[in-house]
Amino acid sequence: MIDYKLLEALSAVIEHGGFERAGDALGISQSAVSQRLRSLEVRVGQPVLIRSPMPHATPAGQRLLNHVQQVKLLERDLAQSIPTLAESTSRLRIALNADSLATWWADALSEFCQQEGLLLDLVIEDQDIGLQRMREGDVAACLCSSPQPVAGARCVSLGTMTYLPLATPAYQARYFPDGPTLEAFRSAPVIVFGPNDQLQHRFLAQCGYHGRFPYHLCPSSEGFLKLATSSMGYGMLPESQARRELDTGVLSSIVPGQQLDVPLYWHFWRHGGSLMDRLTDVLLAAWNP
Repeated sequence: MIDYKLLEALSAVIEHGGFERAGDALGISQSAVSQRLRSLEVRVGQPVLIRSPMPHATPAGQRLLNHVQQVKLLERDLAQSIPTLAESTSRLRIALNADSLATWWADALSEFCQQEGLLLDLVIEDQDIGLQRMREGDVAACLCSSPQPVAGARCVSLGTMTYLPLATPAYQARYFPDGPTLEAFRSAPVIVFGPNDQLQHRFLAQCGYHGRFPYHLCPSSEGFLKLATSSMGYGMLPESQARRELDTGVLSSIVPGQQLDVPLYWHFWRHGGSLMDRLTDVLLAAWNP
């Protein structure tokens, strides 16, 4: 059997992004972390970590990290039948999109986390690429738009988030005086969440435009809404997040009747234990009350 202290060191380096911070989290020195990783690589007979420029796991390391995530969940189940093994709280590392965090996520999980004594370590990723974190063994579960599960994981459909292309009346008067024309799309500034955000590209493709456009990068859901209400650009905003601004007329769609429906899928390890099953039930209930 592999010494789980060695696996814990690998997990800590990936989670905290370096040897020094991993040592601080584990309560050991940086050199001790390095020694544990060398011992692990000797044990498995191949490298498990690429150390620069930013530590990331090799394919073998990813398989070990996936194993660690599942073991942590199973250990929590074991502690329920053997109370002396239990810790006061458990941590669960999850990748999810910022828009879910800004809208429905906290309300859905607040009571569950309190009842379970569960602490969340949330990794914010665009809904199109968050699954990569799970594939790399960095998280125990993922909320994203992909329906294709990682090997050894389950995938459950939760529901659909509706996005609208919103801007202020002043912005629309300046950049869309003749409505949503192709020329307007070419010159009107867009608000983009990050380099992996493809929502605006999908929207423009629906409108028949496939060219370039000026844009602001804003990796914050709250900041995204603020830029839109400040007339700095138009952006694809969740309808639920902008409900007040829509109702008061602060924002409106630049193409009335046009929307993007983005499906959300919950991915989790098939052998993740009863905690993950209960969490999945809570998420399903939030979308299907």
